[in-house]
Amino acid sequence: MWHRSKYAETTKPAATRRVGICATLAFVLLSSATALANAADTPVGVWQTIDDRTHEPRALVEITLKDDGTLSGKIIKGLGPAASHVRRCTACQDERKDQSLLGMTIIRNMHRDGNMWDGGDILDPESGKVYRCQMRLEDDGHKLIVRGYIGISLLGRSQTWIRQSDPAGEHTEN
Repeated sequence: MWHRSKYAETTKPAATRRVGICATLAFVLLSSATALANAADTPVGVWQTIDDRTHEPRALVEITLKDDGTLSGKIIKGLGPAASHVRRCTACQDERKDQSLLGMTIIRNMHRDGNMWDGGDILDPESGKVYRCQMRLEDDGHKLIVRGYIGISLLGRSQTWIRQSDPAGEHTEN
């Protein structure tokens, strides 16, 4: 007949708890590392927009991941000479009509589709027009190609935006 000692009864559960705690910690650390690696592969962060016609910086746009898994982007700072005064979207035709550009959501409902984001729209605050939108990262995530179009993506134009911060919100060097 096998008898367990009082020592075995008190130390075995503690050892099992330690193994369980270590396994849980390892899982949390690996999950966090995976989440950060995946976040670095997305447009989440702050981007400097570059006008595709003048090639001048226009604004800083913060792209965030919403609870439903879609991306949205809002203007957090105007750049250049036009940034010195409060600008409004007087040409907008939707709920953004006459709203301040600062804080305005200009990118909505972007869904990941492989290595691109698609299915959403982007507002051109200058014209007030809303276009379908596609986005893709280039240059190891330092550049974002943003294409606004009507109908099919061949009928549109692209801008290259420059990353100003990583997905964790830390600023990068330019």
